[in-house]
Amino acid sequence: MDIQYASLCPLKPSPVLTTADIPAASDTDVASQVATYLAKLNGAQREAVEFGTDAPGAPSGPLLVIAGAGSGKTNTLAHRVAHLLVKGADPHRILLLTFSRRAALEMTRRVTRIAIGALGSKSAIAQGLTWSGTFHGVGARLLRDYADLVGLSPSFTINDREDSADLMNLVRHELGLSAKEKRFPAKSTCFAIYSRVVNTGASLATVLDQAFPWCREWEPDLRRLFAAYVNAKQSQSVLDYDDLLLYWSHLAAEPSIAADLSSRFDHVLVDEYQDTNKLQASILLSMKPDGRGLTVVGDDAQSIYSFRGATVRNILDFPNHFDPPARCVTLERNYRSTQPILEASNAVIGLASERYTKNLWTDKACEQKPRVVSVADEADQARYVVEKVLEAREAGMTLKSQAVLFRAAHHSAALEIELTRRNIPFVKFGGLKFLDSVHVKDVLAVLRWAENPRDRVAGFRVVQLLPGIGPAIAGRVLDQVSSGDTTRALASFAAPARASEDWPQFVALMAKVCGRETGWPAEFEMIRRWYEPHLERNHEDAAIRHGDVLQMESIASTYPTRERFLTELTLDPPDATSDESGVPMLDEDYLILSTIHSAKGQEWRNVFVLNGVDGCIPSDLGTGSDEEIDEERRLLYVAMTRAREDLHIVTPQRFYVHNQTHLGDRHVWASRTRFIPAQLMDRFETKAWPPVPVAAAPTAAGLAAAAKAKIDIAARLKGMWE
Repeated sequence: MDIQYASLCPLKPSPVLTTADIPAASDTDVASQVATYLAKLNGAQREAVEFGTDAPGAPSGPLLVIAGAGSGKTNTLAHRVAHLLVKGADPHRILLLTFSRRAALEMTRRVTRIAIGALGSKSAIAQGLTWSGTFHGVGARLLRDYADLVGLSPSFTINDREDSADLMNLVRHELGLSAKEKRFPAKSTCFAIYSRVVNTGASLATVLDQAFPWCREWEPDLRRLFAAYVNAKQSQSVLDYDDLLLYWSHLAAEPSIAADLSSRFDHVLVDEYQDTNKLQASILLSMKPDGRGLTVVGDDAQSIYSFRGATVRNILDFPNHFDPPARCVTLERNYRSTQPILEASNAVIGLASERYTKNLWTDKACEQKPRVVSVADEADQARYVVEKVLEAREAGMTLKSQAVLFRAAHHSAALEIELTRRNIPFVKFGGLKFLDSVHVKDVLAVLRWAENPRDRVAGFRVVQLLPGIGPAIAGRVLDQVSSGDTTRALASFAAPARASEDWPQFVALMAKVCGRETGWPAEFEMIRRWYEPHLERNHEDAAIRHGDVLQMESIASTYPTRERFLTELTLDPPDATSDESGVPMLDEDYLILSTIHSAKGQEWRNVFVLNGVDGCIPSDLGTGSDEEIDEERRLLYVAMTRAREDLHIVTPQRFYVHNQTHLGDRHVWASRTRFIPAQLMDRFETKAWPPVPVAAAPTAAGLAAAAKAKIDIAARLKGMWE
């Protein structure tokens, strides 16, 4: 559920069920099992599963499965892969592409369970799907196979996004761009621009105009910076995430290589196709230009990642890339939400300017409509959510089965304060990834530098771990290493006085790691023991960080080689333990707080959507074009379809503007999101909170007394001025 760069799947064979004790199934048993698992599918799911599977060795044309929210997409795709295997497809010739490690592992487990249930252990299915992973993970594996053809060293290393930004920064300084009279864009901005250009296929000028207009004046310098950055990567034999797709797309664009790539796979299946970018789509179309054996699954209504370069056009235009057009199967039966929630969600997305027509339905009848709740401000919004969460908890609904969703991370600030005040435990999804943790990056840098001595980012980081060594001295060390053997260069370097005590031990460590004297994974333990005193010296919370390093050591032991470990951990970092907000959880139950982007693919019984007003949903930065507005509409749709039983869209009427002391605290008025216009309000229950108290009516006795008094107030007011 993390909203940062999509987690990426490792390349090792997927874990499968144990088959030693499973007898081979007879043909009669197979037919019976096939009938059994197909009978569990609804009509549309079965159509998608069975399409073109009669002769898996001679794949049929392309298939597009439009899978609405909660329609059993994962189950359908898993059954399709399993059905191909049951029908005789070679598992080694199936390429299954997903967008997360978790999705790939879950998919392969389901596929194996279904296929083994039908076939027993009489086929190669027991070996699992060896080509199941993410675009980036599979790309890294293929690039090592074809490295010599594209001028790559097979031992190339992969920079994560932070290391890539650091390398961009080094090049930025070398070009003198940081010494401009007007401040040049920061390294993170520079890398974001570079990545957007690569992933969207748009020109630098277009990207600057559309997404980074404040950087438009720097176009010539940025072009020079990006060229130097590419040269630096190539000279150091490193790739960044974007290179994994970029190199693969260039491989696939070469007809002879594309033919070879295509011949390796009879079937290519892609999950979450609405989240692909132009590079990924071009790879698929180059590998399977006629679409034979190509299946893509997704939902255009859940395309919400354009900020990563994804484009909804890929799924909208997919059928027409082929002649005849791809077969389309739509999954509309929803197994998650109640009918009133689906009716409201259908109505919201139905106003999109372009979409595949589908209307989700379910047999889960319910009288309760989704609520649109009007509150005075963000403070009342927080109090409303807390009150209703506790009310649901008292009725037997756990905190974990409830979630609060929001467009941007800072939208939950007032709620977090109220939850803390009321002593309600919560977890907010997001935060650091394992590789973003300083201490984890330190240990990995030692391994990366030993694996590739030309990797200056890794070497620069490692050398500066020693006391008394800063950037200038580290640069001299790397210059000396680049001219010869790493161990000899380090041994002959004259370390500064403050580092003299630690230098011999460091040189000995690098000699063993570079020379592979200890072997894998024992060398990881050796590095960890060397690093521990530096960890304690540099970090006050060393004990918590030490747990991350131990966790990584445990992970390392599951990989056969150092190279495989570095590649796969860089592509798919697990969560760190030290990135938790606040103290460790003392309660086994806790409320879920999440951005809408991070919540995609999840579901809860009770869902609250914060700030359902214009300026938040849609974001005031997301209304520059019809395409942006449609994506913001899809964000609300995704949020609404996370709810199983209850849905609350909260609309604060005013937002306070602080930090302007010379003007005092001001506020701005907000209106309900434009995505729920008046004509859709019959799908919702509207209410104000807190309820407005009804004023007590005057009593009969009071009115009678007033009549007797006959006070002439008007005359009294006139008399004030006489």
